[in-house]
Amino acid sequence: MELQDRLAEVQGRMKKAAAEAGRKPDAVTLVAVSKTFDAEAIRPAITAGQRVFGENRVQEAQGKWPALRAETDGIELHLIGPLQSNKTAEAVALFDVIETVDREKIARTLAEEMKRQGRSLRLYVQVNTGLEPQKAGIAPDDTVAFVTLCREELGLSIEGLMCIPPADENPGPHFALLAKLAERCGLEKLSMGMSGDYDVAIGFGATSVRVGSAIFGTR
Repeated sequence: MELQDRLAEVQGRMKKAAAEAGRKPDAVTLVAVSKTFDAEAIRPAITAGQRVFGENRVQEAQGKWPALRAETDGIELHLIGPLQSNKTAEAVALFDVIETVDREKIARTLAEEMKRQGRSLRLYVQVNTGLEPQKAGIAPDDTVAFVTLCREELGLSIEGLMCIPPADENPGPHFALLAKLAERCGLEKLSMGMSGDYDVAIGFGATSVRVGSAIFGTR
C-alpha cells in the first residue's frame, strides 16, 4: 500500500469514529508524525494534502522542515516530544505548536523566549495519566494548578492537554481522565490517540490524533 493510500485509510477511519461518536467529520485534526523520516519520505504526504505534522526532536526537525516549508505553504509543525530548556529558542523559532509543556521550568523558559522572539505559539500541557516514572508529564492531580500557573502567572495561552497512555493498559480510562481534566481547566483541545488507538481516542473527545506508523510505515 502506498503512503497516499495509508493516509486516506487513516482519514477514513477518523471520519467513521467521529460519526459513531456523534461528532462532525472535521472535528478532529490529523497530526502526521514524521519523526525519523526524511524529507523524501514526507513529500508524498504533503502532495496528498496533509499539512499538519509532528516531530519529536528539535534538531531533527531543523534538518528537514525549513526546506519543506519553503516548498509548500500552510505547513503546521507540532513538537510532540520532550523539550529541553537549552533547545527552547530553536523550538520557538521553528514550531507552531508545542504539545509537551510538562514542568514549570520549561513553561517559564517558553514564556521568556516567545516574548524575546515576538512569537505566540499554541501550547498544550502534557499529563502523565499513568504516573509512569520514565515518562514526562504533569501528574493528573497537579494539572489544574499547573495550567493556572501557566495562564495567570506566566501569561501563556494554554490551548489544551496531551497524554500518552501506558502501552500495556487500556487507553480508554486515560483518555477519559484527560477529557475530565480538560473540562476542569476550561480547555477544549485534547491531543490523544496514536496509530493503535486513535479511533478510540476520537470516541473520548480527541480534537487531534498523532498518527505515524499507520501513515509512514514501520520506522
